[in-house]
Amino acid sequence: MNQDLRGKNALITGANTGIGKVTAEVLASRGARVVLACRSREKTEPVVAAIRAAGGDASFLPLDLADLATVRSAAAEVLAPGEPLHLLINNAGLAGVRGATKQGLEITFGTNHLGHFLLTKLLQPALVAASGARVVNVASQAHGSVKAIDWAALERPAEGRVGLKEYGVSKLANILFTTELARRQQAAGSGIHAYSLHPGVVASDVWRAVPAPLRAVIKLFMLSNEDGAKTTLYCATSSAAGAENGLYYDKSRVAKPSRLAEDTALAGELWSRSEAWSERA
Repeated sequence: MNQDLRGKNALITGANTGIGKVTAEVLASRGARVVLACRSREKTEPVVAAIRAAGGDASFLPLDLADLATVRSAAAEVLAPGEPLHLLINNAGLAGVRGATKQGLEITFGTNHLGHFLLTKLLQPALVAASGARVVNVASQAHGSVKAIDWAALERPAEGRVGLKEYGVSKLANILFTTELARRQQAAGSGIHAYSLHPGVVASDVWRAVPAPLRAVIKLFMLSNEDGAKTTLYCATSSAAGAENGLYYDKSRVAKPSRLAEDTALAGELWSRSEAWSERA
């Protein structure tokens, strides 16, 4: 998986830490021009500087997935030069948080799914222009714990202390979004391929809001960020994945998601609801 990516443009959300940071560093080392789309300039600029110091091409793009206004601004900035986008890696995520997005959605779902849904939709012209672009959505095996989606619950903050149920729903949404995106793009003949994946249970900053004692214990049993980024990189760059579309991956190979994740009617309903939610001011 050491493909030459010179001339390719990549955008990675949540790329200033964890597996997103590793993904950005690896893609840049292979020649890609990498945009790190993150909330914090302070935390991202040192990563950008380090990539540049190593000979890579990287830049910072302000993006807060919990505020759709910034998603629109970020997309407009990416589209302005009129350049193709070859790789969109929807990596950013959070878990163990209670609250609501700027538009009133449950914050884990709003950040992990809806912000990425709108970003992907807005960036479609640049993805189409790339002729064979890939959209990689970092999901989780946590989706398998979900038995149904309570649509009403997505309109209010999480009820539990750590919001792990909501995290599972958001990761299920990542997979459903991937399959529906692939179906729609294949029907349109756009050339865009979509992938979802379980990176492994990674000791990354996605768990930053989980109470410290619990966070310390669960991280003891997790993968490194380098190992966690392997499946993302496989989906983003491997020739084998390039011939596939709309599938779910684990350990750098196709895996079977939960029954609910394969529900095409549910995927269509999620898409319709996401379109409506993403129109909120």
